[in-house]
Amino acid sequence: MRTLAGGLGALVLTAVVNGQAAAAGTACDALASLTLPDTTITLARAVEAGTFAPPAAGVAAARGLLAILPAFCRVAATLKPTADSDIKIEVWLPASGWNGKLQAVGNGGWAGTISYPAMSQALRRRYATTSTDTGHSDPSGAFALGHPEKFIDFAYRSEHEMTVTAKALIKSFYGSAPKYSYWNGCSTGGRQGLAEVQRYPDDFDGVIAGAQANPRTHLNAWQLSIAQAALKDPAAFIPRDKYPAIHKAVLAACDALDGVRDGLISDPMRCRFDPQSLACPKEDGRDCLTTRQVETARTIMRPAKTSRGDEVFPGYAPGTELGWGALVGGPEPTSLAVEQYKYLVFKDASWDWRTFNLDRDVALADKVDNGTINAVDPNIQPFTQRGGKLLMYHGWADPLVAPGTSINYYTSVVKALGGPSKTAASVRLFMAPGMGHCAGGEGPNAFDTVSALERWVEQGQAPDRIVASHSTNGIVDRTRPLCPYPQVAAYKGAGSTDDAANFACRTRQ
Repeated sequence: MRTLAGGLGALVLTAVVNGQAAAAGTACDALASLTLPDTTITLARAVEAGTFAPPAAGVAAARGLLAILPAFCRVAATLKPTADSDIKIEVWLPASGWNGKLQAVGNGGWAGTISYPAMSQALRRRYATTSTDTGHSDPSGAFALGHPEKFIDFAYRSEHEMTVTAKALIKSFYGSAPKYSYWNGCSTGGRQGLAEVQRYPDDFDGVIAGAQANPRTHLNAWQLSIAQAALKDPAAFIPRDKYPAIHKAVLAACDALDGVRDGLISDPMRCRFDPQSLACPKEDGRDCLTTRQVETARTIMRPAKTSRGDEVFPGYAPGTELGWGALVGGPEPTSLAVEQYKYLVFKDASWDWRTFNLDRDVALADKVDNGTINAVDPNIQPFTQRGGKLLMYHGWADPLVAPGTSINYYTSVVKALGGPSKTAASVRLFMAPGMGHCAGGEGPNAFDTVSALERWVEQGQAPDRIVASHSTNGIVDRTRPLCPYPQVAAYKGAGSTDDAANFACRTRQ
């Protein structure tokens, strides 16, 4: 584990006023000469307000947001903690108005790029912010074939190395270390956040871990198993145009269980829906399921289990039906799952997903991984005992990562830390009805986890509820509180059901 190099204070960059560089451009240029372990600084340049143009492809949708950034010092570096490492990072330092804090942001999928949109959001809040490509530039998992050190970089090492370097740059630029350091990530970024908590408890004061794609080997096994059920036999395939009918039937069965018929299933764990209710009476049609399709729907809605009955991964939650196409819409499974087993487990670029065996291959995957990518250690006391706060969230309608996995990990942490009363001060999970993967969906899906975590860490105010909103054409049309699991939002019985003020967080029935 790397630590901050001594003697950083000897580097005099410029006069410092109120803890910030008085002449950010001068200070920024001088950072190029900073010497840090295993680090080559490749860029240190002042960026004027509104002039930043991201160099990476795939961020066209965020160019408007990136174009209105405040002035900042942009630092790029390459980290080489091993001979086969090639970790690219960027650190952005506000030229003025720095809030005194660091926010590191996570990645999605196999990463391979700097998370510029997430960095821009942090910078606009006047955070110093950092991101990494995790050590490669390949959009697939092929980078890991024959490169075990690169895989370790992707799994957890790059994030830690990045954080150490970012803190050193912050101290040099501003003359002081960040008062608070936060991690903010979803999906792969959620898993990265949990890995930080478990492996490097001193890196961050607070961690936001959304829709954690974890444990990765089991997640990918579930994705492959339901793809096999849906795609190997054409007779078992459920066409996308049948999803609305399935979704409508699920809502009819479970929407009103919370006393409010609003198009959302507030507590999918209470929902009991059997796809047999949609069985075609005679001929196949858009609003019914054939006998084989009923079995497919049952398979993808229940947990993936071995023949011994051991649960590998939770199934789709009721209410997710409109998003089933992400994993079982065909003609192939999600590439993330295929590549995990192709390149990491079997180390064979020609491996065929149709040969996947749940009983045999999950055990092999766990053995080969040996805890590298799966961040499942529930004993996070080193993090919580030093005051660290972990805020988890997950959309109940997530079509890529079954939401029950976040509940499973949270439950394991509660048990390891000695029960709910001993856990609530440090760890909380918020489940969002109708929300998709990290964002979007029919339910309220926009909410401010950063402010909630700041109040928790800096003021000791644990989040008892987080208000989420849903918008149509840019206009908010519904708000709803998200409650700390296992509580759910319950209607008080009066007022609009589109107003969060008319809901209270109560224990699940």
